[in-house]
Amino acid sequence: MTDIDRPDLFSPAQRRERVVDWQVPAPVAKVAMGLSGMDAMLGIRDGRLPPPPFAKLIGFTMAVVEPGRIVMELEPREDLENTIGLIHGATAAALLDTAMGCAISTRLQAGQSSVTLDLKLAFLRPLSVRSGLISAEGKVIKLGRQTSYAEGFVRDGKGALAVHATATFSISEAT
Repeated sequence: MTDIDRPDLFSPAQRRERVVDWQVPAPVAKVAMGLSGMDAMLGIRDGRLPPPPFAKLIGFTMAVVEPGRIVMELEPREDLENTIGLIHGATAAALLDTAMGCAISTRLQAGQSSVTLDLKLAFLRPLSVRSGLISAEGKVIKLGRQTSYAEGFVRDGKGALAVHATATFSISEAT
């Protein structure tokens, strides 16, 4: 019998479960569009607005909100691991895309929004459940009327740089 044929890989003792709840996003989006981006981000951070469902799914929170700068935090868990025991790279990508997009949002007026056009990542070191609290920082590099740019960093619990990213965002007005 090979290791892949081991019956205990599917035993009940090896099972885990995670339940995620969230608020319906459409009513929150409607309220947020009436706020400046900075006020919306502060509302999420301070618990006056519910976080987006995706943030609840991954399990990250908004820790720092400043004009042009956002820091997201995530306590790594085994349900975010890939088959080699590392935090899946998509987790860091989601953290960075969110942190950079929210950083752009802090500089937008009520009725404006942004969407990611381009996201480039450089993975520098792996993350795991042993990494400690993971932080993703997004900073505005250039804010334009139609296109904006941001940079982001993911660091492990010891402050070591794990991922660097840059992104381009399209800015639009509500219709």
